[in-house]
Amino acid sequence: MLDVSAHREVLLDLAKKLKAPFFYYDLDALAKHAERLNRLPVKLFYALKANPLSSIIRTLHTEGFRFDVASIGELEQVLKQGVDPKDILHTGPCKSYEQLEYFLEKGVRIFVLESAQQLCDLKVLSKLKKLPVQALLRVQLIWDSDKENVLGGGGCQTPFGLLPNEWQEVKANGLFNDLSYLDIIGLHCFQWGNIVDINELKLIWTTITKKLIHLSDALEIDLKVIDLGGGLGIPYHHNANETLCLSEVDQALSELKEAYLEELGAEYWLELGRYAVGEYGGYVSRIVDKKTVNNKGLLITEGGAQHLLRPALTQDPFPCQLLREKLDSNMQTKAFHVHGPLCTSLDKMGGYLFSEDVSPDDYLLYDQVGAYGFSESMPFFLCHTLPAEVIFQDNKVHIVRAPVGAESWLK
Repeated sequence: MLDVSAHREVLLDLAKKLKAPFFYYDLDALAKHAERLNRLPVKLFYALKANPLSSIIRTLHTEGFRFDVASIGELEQVLKQGVDPKDILHTGPCKSYEQLEYFLEKGVRIFVLESAQQLCDLKVLSKLKKLPVQALLRVQLIWDSDKENVLGGGGCQTPFGLLPNEWQEVKANGLFNDLSYLDIIGLHCFQWGNIVDINELKLIWTTITKKLIHLSDALEIDLKVIDLGGGLGIPYHHNANETLCLSEVDQALSELKEAYLEELGAEYWLELGRYAVGEYGGYVSRIVDKKTVNNKGLLITEGGAQHLLRPALTQDPFPCQLLREKLDSNMQTKAFHVHGPLCTSLDKMGGYLFSEDVSPDDYLLYDQVGAYGFSESMPFFLCHTLPAEVIFQDNKVHIVRAPVGAESWLK
């Protein structure tokens, strides 16, 4: 998590200077974390959907990460940061013929295919342009579990890939024929997110590995890659027992690789988003009002779901603390519900315990917002000011985007 004690004065100075909510990213700490991640026995891609900020891309690029890109906008953003297109993996359930062609023209050569249509389109394009390309087939699995699948539920229909028997039907229909420029190098399966239990993670990875090896035999694929997607979690509550230990992840992957992949000469890929950047961002917002409604304490803040939508989507709030010059450790705490400024009951940030003397013009600091923060939210609703984004890099503070009023985009 963000080291608040080391950044408290900087955050308070920024809050007073910017006079608007802002995101704050510790890129020095992120770089050290990325260096540790690169020791894992897998090929790593950064899932850009987690946070597409230019300076985050450059930091991870410097540390040797490749990139998981799901749209033309994400592609252009990554290329502008100097990333080699050969280090880009094109993912996402929606890939038109035109989009695949655009990615090929930009130099991308590795694709995750989610349907027979995508397979046909890439096969045609690669042959037409005489460009050798590589592909992974995305696979959905039906899980014997009551836990809700992050991408649609255990047995629910989702847009992500096909079931094993459906890929076998694709092959039976002849669509694997004439792959002169298209090399299917592996299979992809990712359905569970934000897992902080290493035993649960290892069970999922083991199940995926066994089923995908079996499917590769049925499809007669020379299996070189199993892409496990993402899913590595970070705690959204200040509970040390919920933290996923990197050494345990390393050990689990090493054991699975030795048990299942070494004999095949295959490797694992991971597309990390939340686990890569989530813990290195904070979000600061000013308290505007304090009141009691139906015997419950309420705080109203400048920033809410227009900048941090995740609590409304998941009912799981970000960790949050009172940001002051000094906190009185002897002061009693009180439960407060925090709401943002939007005219909807969806704009509820969570329930927290704060010092009972919390007041307007104090600030709140939300933690773990390096991933799925601003770019996942709805910044234009009600025409509020867009938040600033600030980085801490090389022991210096840089405002990479100042707060921007609605006049900048209202036409």
